[in-house]
Amino acid sequence: MGTKNFQDLVVWQKAHQFVLDVYKYTNSFPSDEIFGLTSQFRRAAVSIAANIAEGYKRTGKKEKVRFFNISQSSLEECRYYLILSRDLNYGENTEMENDIEEVSKMLGSYSKAIKKSMSFSNKILFYLFY
Repeated sequence: MGTKNFQDLVVWQKAHQFVLDVYKYTNSFPSDEIFGLTSQFRRAAVSIAANIAEGYKRTGKKEKVRFFNISQSSLEECRYYLILSRDLNYGENTEMENDIEEVSKMLGSYSKAIKKSMSFSNKILFYLFY
């Protein structure tokens, strides 16, 4: 059974929950981080879910995969912010690290399935240019 919109995607749901968790987590950061780590962390987290949503609506498979790749890049940025936050003693975030790993694996699987469904000639062009 297909999906009606991006909100039906479990990977988007989990990414969205991660965004909500990042907002909650960063609320306790020092006020001098508001334009630094807090802002950067939130922006990157939102980018994960936003690019999944945007990629969902793309009609071309290459475009879909490109947006999911951007989402993965933002995810890795967040992974670093989790490390930095922990090292700065801004709070425990092990559960968030586990959540982001789950989203990463799901995005990878979703992208792989899309690539697998491409025709042979499209795959060659895709790997040449992406």
